[in-house]
Amino acid sequence: MTDLTFNFDGRTAIVTGAARGIGLELAGQLHRSGAAVFLLDYDGDEVARAAEQLGARGIAADVSSTADVQSAVQQAVRDTGRLDIVVNNAGVLRDRVLWKLTDEDWDAVLDVHLGGTFRVTRAAVPHFREQQYGRVVNVTSYTGLRGNTGQANYAAAKAGIIGFTKTAAKELARFGVTVNAISPNAETRMIASLPAEKKEELAATIPMGRFAHPSEMCSAVSFLASAEAGYITGTVLPVDGGMSM
Repeated sequence: MTDLTFNFDGRTAIVTGAARGIGLELAGQLHRSGAAVFLLDYDGDEVARAAEQLGARGIAADVSSTADVQSAVQQAVRDTGRLDIVVNNAGVLRDRVLWKLTDEDWDAVLDVHLGGTFRVTRAAVPHFREQQYGRVVNVTSYTGLRGNTGQANYAAAKAGIIGFTKTAAKELARFGVTVNAISPNAETRMIASLPAEKKEELAATIPMGRFAHPSEMCSAVSFLASAEAGYITGTVLPVDGGMSM
């Protein structure tokens, strides 16, 4: 993918769930565009390898832990003197039909997707307020509006992220902070693991006829994270090949 032209020189960014997939692509693009990027992921070994691959910085952190999140944000600010961009991408799956969902399945998904989005954003806010500048980009899903069999926990978490995005946008606008979300439709590990027949069936429901490569999410996130997008807040941008039309 051709690098974008947004200039993030002098900016510091945190990307969660950044050891692989969409998160890794987003972190790489921000890094190549000049930002000091901190990759956060629960898997310490994998995030260290990913950060070394990019020439960025990796932090092992569980976004469902307030202590881990606070420590990671403090490290980013300590190392660079600021924090400008947060991309909340971390997520896990515990797919089961409703009557088979356990409390643990429910809590794990809500705590990482929705709780992580809340904790990382909350930790960033004091720095954003001090700077009178900040960008938050959350990763949600069309499943949060449409639902999906076997994903009551995931759908609830992603719907919650939409509500959180709009509320945080209203609360933080007066501090020069924008809060937006993307709703992606990319070929992640979950899609890649599907049987070929099922994958073809799903692709046929997409007007563009295919799943995106994770790198195709970069342009939307880079725009929403840029200074140029300063008058856009509280929006959910579908990057889904027309699936949500």
